[in-house]
Formats: sequence, structure tokens, C-alpha cells
Amino acid sequence: MNKPLILVVEDDVAVRNLITTTLRAHDYRFLTAANGESAVLEASSHNPEIVLLDLGLPDMDGVEVIRRIRSWSNLPIIVLSARSEDTDKIGALDAGADDYLTKPFSVEELLARLRVTQRRLATLQTGMLTSGAVFTNGKLKVDYAAGCAFLDGQELHLTPSEYKLLCLLCKNLGKVLTHTFITQQIWGRSWENDVASLRVFMATLRKKLEKEPGSPQYIQTHIGVGYRMLKVE
Repeated sequence: MNKPLILVVEDDVAVRNLITTTLRAHDYRFLTAANGESAVLEASSHNPEIVLLDLGLPDMDGVEVIRRIRSWSNLPIIVLSARSEDTDKIGALDAGADDYLTKPFSVEELLARLRVTQRRLATLQTGMLTSGAVFTNGKLKVDYAAGCAFLDGQELHLTPSEYKLLCLLCKNLGKVLTHTFITQQIWGRSWENDVASLRVFMATLRKKLEKEPGSPQYIQTHIGVGYRMLKVE
């Protein structure tokens, strides 16, 4: 598996050096940015495949960086932040982040998160979910080979995690998928905090998929258990 180009956005020199030294030791290619404006410029100019983003930047909040990148790109964004409150995590995930790692973190955990993201990228890029197939359910269409989803003929602008979540539900049409199963498939692990993240991703996916989220047509919640993709005639 080819190592992706990673954009490291971190204003703390010591932390940035720790991350880049780790990446270099494991043969990752990387770019760096010390503030939000530089991060957006680097992301738009060099098309990195993954962004590692600190939220506490000197010129703007990292959540604003996420929103700016999300206005034109669905590249995976992993937040690295000292903010550990659930509201901070939910805010970043809701803005479009794909993962959230709280400082201080171990080098091993950072590398593990990168490996999970790499596998997700490889899956999306090669169409391995259902190679060459197109899934249709009512007005929803998912072109696995192209990595795109459409609703009533309009393309849905999904983050990588939202897209993978949608594909997982589509592949298991009519089946109730537990929280544990979904988080294992999406993030390669099942921690209590991931269930909270899953709820955020499911809420943002529903906003894009359901005309009336309060009366879902496609995704049904099984309280305390998980979610199911409904068959739409």
C-alpha cells in the first residue's frame, strides 16, 4: 500500500516536530502548516490525501479550517486536539472531520489511526466495497466504482466516513447493524467514544439523505442496538 501525502497542521513546534519525525520514520510523505490560512492554501495547492489538524490555531479555529476544506474537498481529516470535551469533538465531527484524537496521544495510536484511514482510502479508490456495481434503492443510487452517491439525480456531497457508512448500510440492506459492528467496520475498532461519533455521522448523513429526518425513509434507528437501511419501493 502506497503511503499517502499528509498535511500536518500544528502551530506548536515541538508537537509538529514529533509528528513529522514519526511520519518520516515510517516513510510517509508530508507537508506542514502552522496556521489555518496556510493549511487551507496547502490543502488546495498540493492535494494531500490526509490532513492531521490541530484545532487551537493562532489565526482561526480548526473547525473553520474543516469547513473551508469541506467546501471543496472530501479528503480525510483527523483532528489532533487537547480539547477533550464532548462538545468540542461533536463540533469538529459535525463540521466534517473524520476522526478525533485527543492530546496527549501515543505515536502508536496516531499510526494506527493513519492505517485505518489508509485502508478506507484504498477501499474507496479501488471500488472494493462492491466492485463495478451500482446500488439503487428508491431515489438513492450509489456508484461503488466511481465512489459517488446520488439522490433523485443529484450528487450527495459526503465525507469519506459518511460515504463508507452509507455503503455499509447499503451492502446490508434490510439488516440491523449493531453499533459495535458499524464502528469496527468504519474505524477498525469499537470504543465507547466511537458510538457518540457514530451518532454524529449518522445525523449528518441523514440531513443529506432524508427529506424529513424526523420521519426517515432510508435509515431506521433501532434504539440501543444500531441502524438499518430500509428497502424503498
